[in-house]
Amino acid sequence: MTHQSDSIVIIPTYNEKENIEKIIRAVSALEKCFHILVIDDGSPDGTAAIVKGLMATDDFSDRLFIIERSGKLGLGTAYITGFKWALERDYGYIFEMDADFSHDPNDLPRLYSACADEGFDVAIGSRYVSGVNVVNWPIGRVLMSYFASKYVRMVTGFKVHDTTAGFKCYKRRVLKTIELDKIRFKGYGFQIEMKFTAYKIGFKIKEVPVIFVNRREGVSKMSGGIFGEAFFGVMRLRWDGWTRKYPKIAEE
Repeated sequence: MTHQSDSIVIIPTYNEKENIEKIIRAVSALEKCFHILVIDDGSPDGTAAIVKGLMATDDFSDRLFIIERSGKLGLGTAYITGFKWALERDYGYIFEMDADFSHDPNDLPRLYSACADEGFDVAIGSRYVSGVNVVNWPIGRVLMSYFASKYVRMVTGFKVHDTTAGFKCYKRRVLKTIELDKIRFKGYGFQIEMKFTAYKIGFKIKEVPVIFVNRREGVSKMSGGIFGEAFFGVMRLRWDGWTRKYPKIAEE
């Protein structure tokens, strides 16, 4: 049985042995077929070996892929590596998703539908478009994330509620148009910069309400430096918005 798909889900990993097989199986169990690309940053816990073990089975041999990188090179560069890989192939819809089940695989078809059926260019799995939909987060973390998004909106004039969301679907032409080598930020600032750039170019963005559940297994990768980059980076994005010449939208 061949598993053809117009969609690829990119999952960056670092020490996700508790979650990786479960998340791959959960995505693969959906009615719509999604291919999966794991970008592993040299996990010492054997995450990559688990993925390669699944790839060697008939069920996953043509829909699961891995890129192994040496060392922790950052979330932003992991996604850009994955985007370039996907653009070299024929995928029409390219997704970002975490390995730890904070993003529910059952929401993938809703993000896909916003782009494939409703005509949007970017679909964001949004925690804040309908209140605050976060489960199991410490209140300080909720407030920091919520007000970070408010801050980004205030500084940039950008209308998206959940600017730091990492659960997204891009139409192929968005990633073809954004000059990926000009994306500066590596951590959570990367998520803001990608959305803001898509918005400035003129792409249509939809926020799809999702519930974000804090990881149950494994260790969070969040750090203060990530938020510092996002905080000061937003000022640069605002300046870019005034001064930078953004590319024209690429053909599909």
